[in-house]
Amino acid sequence: MVESGTETGQIRRVPVPPPVWSRLTEELPTDSSAMVFPSKRGFLSLGEYRWVFDRAVKEMRAEANAQRQREITATGKTSTPEFPLITPHSLRHTAASLHIATGANVKVVQRLLGHETAAMTLDLYGHLYDEDLARAATALGDALEATAVSLRYPSPDASRIAS
Repeated sequence: MVESGTETGQIRRVPVPPPVWSRLTEELPTDSSAMVFPSKRGFLSLGEYRWVFDRAVKEMRAEANAQRQREITATGKTSTPEFPLITPHSLRHTAASLHIATGANVKVVQRLLGHETAAMTLDLYGHLYDEDLARAATALGDALEATAVSLRYPSPDASRIAS
């Protein structure tokens, strides 16, 4: 779990998936002040951060395009997808969407993003929760079946219907 502040002064707690945490702990120095993105002053300022991030994206896009050209030259077609133009903010939306897709409730996503209210989170991402309707119905059906309650009514008596 990583904690940081938000623009509204709230504390944001961001869970780090175990495989990512393992990779970080393998590659970072063991002292507790190690930073994932260090700078000469200890941490990247917002301007520095965007400069480093944007430069890395530009390099990855150029590398992907060069690979695509090599594939086209060799085979006439490419299997390497275009590297998308991404921003830190688009990664924030991706993280929120992935958490929702894995079943995270709105309060978890709210805390993850540092939103002041769940309403704010729902205003931005509520449309993604619509996909939960089928999953909720299936889960309810599974729960009903697990309780051994039969939802089937006895078939009507044919003699009563005929009369």
